[in-house]
Formats: sequence, C-alpha cells, structure tokens
Amino acid sequence: MTLQPNPPPPVNAAAIAQAHQLYCQLTGQSLRLAFDRERAWYELLRAGYTLDDLARVIAYLQHEIRAARRNVGALKLSNLLQLDRFEEDLQISRVRLRSAPAPPTASPPPPSSLSTQQQQQGRQQALDWLRQLKRTL
Repeated sequence: MTLQPNPPPPVNAAAIAQAHQLYCQLTGQSLRLAFDRERAWYELLRAGYTLDDLARVIAYLQHEIRAARRNVGALKLSNLLQLDRFEEDLQISRVRLRSAPAPPTASPPPPSSLSTQQQQQGRQQALDWLRQLKRTL
C-alpha cells in the first residue's frame, strides 16, 4: 500500500485574492489582479503552496535584497510566481546554514613536571638553535 500525499485544497477566487493581497501587503505594492496574474496565482496555489510559504519566500527575498545578494527584481510578481523559482527560493529559505562548531576553548597547558630552572634552560637552548639556524640561512 502506497501513501498518497494529501491533495492541495481546491483553489478558488477567494484564495487567489487572499494570496495577492498578502503579496501586496508584504511588498508594499498595489498591483491590480488581472486575469494573467490570477492564472499565475492559481497555478502556484494548485501546486500546493500556502500563504505561509508565500510569506516565507517574500521574507527570505527581502532579507537577501537588503544584504545585496539578490536584485529587487526577485520580488517582481512575474518572477515570484514562476513555479520553479518559487520552489527553489522556498527550499533555500528553509536551509539552515550553521557556522562550524566553535573549537573547544583552549585549556591551560598542564603544569610542567620540569623545574623553573629546567624550563628556562630549555627555552635558552631553543633560542640558541633558532639563532644558529638563522645564521645558516
């Protein structure tokens, strides 16, 4: 038995208007909802994307635009409603980029079993070797 994904809810005029209104609200634009735009919204919603997905992609794109990594044209409705681009931007917005874990804090070196005098002699010997190496170069 294979599990079928839940079909997306039916798309109606109210859902399309709501998506368009959310887009206009989040982007600060006032665009008329013409037939071609209705059709693009219909395709996006029919593909199963939600208003939460839309809000997430818009927030992601706005963040990227402010950081100068994306062009403001990415928020154009005609660009946003291309299913392939929308899907890619949605997936990228979900990626959690984490910095590499911080290296463990350096603990102080263990106490030396050498006496202070022996440590000083070792340092002096190392300096002498470095001076000798420097002369030979």
